[in-house]
Amino acid sequence: MRDSELSVEASRPSYPKRGAWKGNWFYMAMSSFAENRPDEGPFPNVASRLRIVAARQPSQVALARPLGRYRTGESRDYASLSFADLELQTSSMAAGFQQMGVRPGQRIVMLVKFGTDFISLVFALLKAGAVVVLIDPGMGRKNLIKCLEDTQPDGFVAIPAAQAIRMAMRRRFPKATLNVTVGRRFGLLPKPTLDQLAGTPSATYRPPDISLDSEAAIIFTTGSTGPPKGVLYTHQTFNSQIDQLVDHYQIQPGGCDLSGFPLFGLFNAMMGTTTVIPDMDPTRPADVDPPRLMDAMDQWGINQAFGSPALWTTFARYAIDQERRVPSLRRVFSAGAPVPPHVLQWMRQTMHEDGEMFTPYGATEALPVASIESREVLGETADKCQQGAGTCVGRRFPGIEWKVVAIDDGTAERLNELHELPVGEIGELVVRGPVVTERYVTRTDQNAFHKVRDETGIWHRMGDVGYVDDQQRFWCCGRKSHRVRTAGGELYTETCEAIFNTHPHIHRSALVGVGPAGQQTPVLIAEPWPENMPADSMNREQLVTQLRNLASEHELTRTIDQVLIFPKRLPTDIRHNSKIFREQLVPWATAQLDARRSH
Repeated sequence: MRDSELSVEASRPSYPKRGAWKGNWFYMAMSSFAENRPDEGPFPNVASRLRIVAARQPSQVALARPLGRYRTGESRDYASLSFADLELQTSSMAAGFQQMGVRPGQRIVMLVKFGTDFISLVFALLKAGAVVVLIDPGMGRKNLIKCLEDTQPDGFVAIPAAQAIRMAMRRRFPKATLNVTVGRRFGLLPKPTLDQLAGTPSATYRPPDISLDSEAAIIFTTGSTGPPKGVLYTHQTFNSQIDQLVDHYQIQPGGCDLSGFPLFGLFNAMMGTTTVIPDMDPTRPADVDPPRLMDAMDQWGINQAFGSPALWTTFARYAIDQERRVPSLRRVFSAGAPVPPHVLQWMRQTMHEDGEMFTPYGATEALPVASIESREVLGETADKCQQGAGTCVGRRFPGIEWKVVAIDDGTAERLNELHELPVGEIGELVVRGPVVTERYVTRTDQNAFHKVRDETGIWHRMGDVGYVDDQQRFWCCGRKSHRVRTAGGELYTETCEAIFNTHPHIHRSALVGVGPAGQQTPVLIAEPWPENMPADSMNREQLVTQLRNLASEHELTRTIDQVLIFPKRLPTDIRHNSKIFREQLVPWATAQLDARRSH
């Protein structure tokens, strides 16, 4: 059953009762399967988890997307798909992929907008044993083409516009012969279409020979500290991530999640959680329209949600201003960048009084690594953060090992080449565990800088600097590549920026270094809240003076004399709208300082 043919439910959707499916052979088979097979792992193919969920919760809604125009305060119609139907649909698609020649290990690029088709297609490709290539199209045309070319894909599952571009550049993708058009096909665009693929009988699907170590996906980093890199995920990686999330956060089947991040939508389906697709542009979470999200939360009784710090900042500011709450919301996740304490406080006032907001820490190469809950932040660490102690990201997940080693910008092959530091001393974080990926498959030169080995396996150098405190919590002080190296010593971004961010008119800030390493001039670039953007040069200079005075009050920031007001939003990553592209700010800051000197 394709998404366009799904039932439309008005007002608050309800789940069909199990008894309504009696007589359906598939649901009977699923029930028998659930009763006679344990749902513990291992799951050699991570997509097989969907079969377990479909057996136990066949009639529960798996995916739902909004239909029609949005009207404030009104219930919307949704197209929905049950877990049982999602299992059938993805098996049909997987059989279609197999019939067109997709074999285990072949790399298939996904260029499809986040939604029900996106989630279904990823499951189908995993079921077929393909390696799914996931990339942020907003990374820019040059980076996008280069990244895709470097993966040497065997095919593209893409919307018509992307297929047309791929065909125009076919010489750069010589192996890409396995192509599917997602949407209306025209001209010479490839067959089959997604509708044709989904029409393949599911009974013809044959599970491929897959092991936990088989390649499952290539996921690209955001490119916030250099060119994006393709990270290799195995089926073991995905399985370990799901197990960590379920066990640590005690996620129970039957919940309902509003997912502002595509990857979490995939995890939901394998955890037995309904995914409601939010009415938003996933590449611009900072521009989310809060009433749309709140109305969806109320309509569906959303109890869980995942979004970037930029999303929750916009959401929570609106909620506080409008005095609106979402009482059903009991668990919120935010990742991708530090979440300011005031945003945590706003969210606590918005959600259920007993609700929890977690800020899991990690990276594309290693996720999750650590976690902390909002009460611990607001009660214990926020004040220290605002005084320049860094951002406390919490304690490590079970199964994660970590060490803080002396900062080194060079390569290392063995862990013993890096000097481990004692508690409380700032260095570079290295981690090891089942969720830690072992290599890059593009920009492979970076493996020597990020992957080190010991007798237990591969460790990943996170690229973050910070320290572990006496409670075994990691405090992140910023990216290693972003540290400012002055003649008087090194300054770290998160420790310094947090002090400036306490100014009530400042939304966020970025510390950059102008000049050669070791002789850099520290420059603080501040982004005011939109309503506090200086209207003229006089107001701008008043704000700069206030920020300089604030810097002089702290030993950590006393040497920062150059303060600039950025005239618009600071440049950020496309995935979260939260990671600041400091490298892009250096030329601008240099030009501003040069202009000052010329006057």
